[in-house]
Amino acid sequence: MPANPAIQLLLTALDEAYDRKSWHGTNLRGSLRSVTAEQAAWRPGMGRHNIQELVVHAGYWKYVIRRSITGGKRGSFPLKGHDWFAREGADEAAWRDDVALLAEQHRQLRAAVAGLNPRRLDQIARKKYSIIALVRGAVAHDLYHAGQIQLLKRLQKS
Repeated sequence: MPANPAIQLLLTALDEAYDRKSWHGTNLRGSLRSVTAEQAAWRPGMGRHNIQELVVHAGYWKYVIRRSITGGKRGSFPLKGHDWFAREGADEAAWRDDVALLAEQHRQLRAAVAGLNPRRLDQIARKKYSIIALVRGAVAHDLYHAGQIQLLKRLQKS
């Protein structure tokens, strides 16, 4: 565990938004529990994103933030493209792979934050945003999409 309280707070927030129990309810990983490939591929309407696309999108932005704070190479995301990646059909193996991709991108982002020098937290890392703002944004992004996924699951049942 990092000794710096600011780094520790960021790691705790990242974990609670992604896969650790917290007061706010379902986190991103929890929202995916028991979701099948068929459910992940369902769309609420034409031109709308499905759960599987939200998962890959969330993983992509974890990658972008990690790359922004570490100076990593652009274009190194495991999938070709950026931001939104079309996902069609109910393929269980592809669905598991996308969930694993999200988990791996979270692990890498978390490791990058754990390794940060606390003096860099206010450094501008992406456009006009500081490292601390980017990491806080990653937390909000996970929770935002967890809520969307919960809503999509409910809409499927109606």
